Amino acid sequence: MTTPTASNLVWHEASVDRAAREKRRGHRSAIVWFTGLSGSGKSTLANAVNAALFERGLVSYVLDGDNIRHGLCRDLGFSDAAREENIRRIGEVAKLFLDAGTIVITAFVSPFRADRERARALVTEGDFYEVHCAATLAACEARDPKGLYAKARAGAIPHFTGISSPYEEPLIPELRVETGGQALAESVETVLRMLEERGVISAIPS
Repeated sequence: MTTPTASNLVWHEASVDRAAREKRRGHRSAIVWFTGLSGSGKSTLANAVNAALFERGLVSYVLDGDNIRHGLCRDLGFSDAAREENIRRIGEVAKLFLDAGTIVITAFVSPFRADRERARALVTEGDFYEVHCAATLAACEARDPKGLYAKARAGAIPHFTGISSPYEEPLIPELRVETGGQALAESVETVLRMLEERGVISAIPS
């Protein structure tokens, strides 16, 4: 835990802890961290997984990169230092959701391995599941749903991941999903199966 800058802070334990919330809800809480290039399908897959969990009666929530930058991180740009701070904040927020007994799903480019590892280090082993949305730069650029790659190629967006700023792929993610060519429904099932195998959620009886 990072040392607070103020010296008069005291950590207060919650009156209802994570274990009690998990018992009430009937499933474990977890952080499912989607990472990948812009246009790789992170937000689409994250929201589809969220909907599938909701249909099962489970408690989950999506932290989306664009949405977070409308509020919590609206003061940050896209320099390397700003990206690091962006992910630091998201890691702390995700940790709060974890403690609240929620399956929190994050959808951020989060291009640097060190930043993702710092987010992982905030929680206990087995609580953080890194999911690499694997799509080639060419595939993402061909999709370009927001027109960002075209702007980056034209020099209108500095520090754009994949063009003028690097993306460091996960070396050993908990899951790699081939979002560049796999159908969305299949990708959702792949993620749900991983969560079942890891004991986060229960498998639906066949």
